[in-house]
Amino acid sequence: MNSKQHTLRTALITGSTSGIGLELTRTLLSEGWQVIGLNRSAFPKEDSDIQDGLRSGQLRWVQANLTQYDSLRKALNQIKSETDAIDVLFNNAGGSGYDLRLSDQGHEMHFELQTVVPYIIYMELQDLLHKGTLKTVINTSTSAFNMVKQFNLDILEHPAEFKKLFGPYATSKLALSLWTHEAASTPAAKGIQLLSVDPGGNNTLRGNKTSGLPFYIKPIMKLFFPHPSHGASLLYNAAVAQIRLTSGTFLMKNKPTNLRFAEQSSAILNRVHEIYEHEFLQLDSKIDPVSKKSV
Repeated sequence: MNSKQHTLRTALITGSTSGIGLELTRTLLSEGWQVIGLNRSAFPKEDSDIQDGLRSGQLRWVQANLTQYDSLRKALNQIKSETDAIDVLFNNAGGSGYDLRLSDQGHEMHFELQTVVPYIIYMELQDLLHKGTLKTVINTSTSAFNMVKQFNLDILEHPAEFKKLFGPYATSKLALSLWTHEAASTPAAKGIQLLSVDPGGNNTLRGNKTSGLPFYIKPIMKLFFPHPSHGASLLYNAAVAQIRLTSGTFLMKNKPTNLRFAEQSSAILNRVHEIYEHEFLQLDSKIDPVSKKSV
């Protein structure tokens, strides 16, 4: 055990089976962390480091469809029953879709996955975060929202048009950073450091996946964007930084950066909390008290 592994730390990562999330998982495993991957799909079978982690138990896979609340609730309950503490929660799942779709709950899919679900996971795992040493939440954001010209709740939840990358993807990531900023000053967040981090441009293209990127971005990404390990390093560095950042900060290129549309942050937080309370938590009323199963 080297000096970097003297303290056993646990991280939970969503979106950890590909791209930046997979590279982050590999980094944390190499540093001796215990890692929980909360994902819909399985880890790649051809990745020997990942498979070694799964076999040894250093890496655990908890399966869930993150945008389906019943599936998400079961997965989070499993994590809470099997885990003593979480040092860092990496809300990393997401991506730019190629069309306008709704979740099972009827929310625009980017808003669901990239704004609402990270809040639900954060709220549900607060107790485990308080028991950890680092007590940190890293929400993967983007600088793409600098292209957003108009922003409010209605545009966020009910986009009048769909644009790849600079439409619902960008607005949902902006909303994520805004609620991160606002939630940091709430009593529930006391002792927890909340950060949203832009991992920069990374070559996350996959040949077998329909892209949600504008056509002109793809050749630029392929030729000029760095390997996803670049973005993973920015997320990792934000989580373990020796200098304690102000909770709620948005980091771009590892530097604190002011958020646009900050006047909307309270409304965004209120909305995601309303969804959490009235849509996610209401599943409790549908649980049979004897069998503890959904009815």
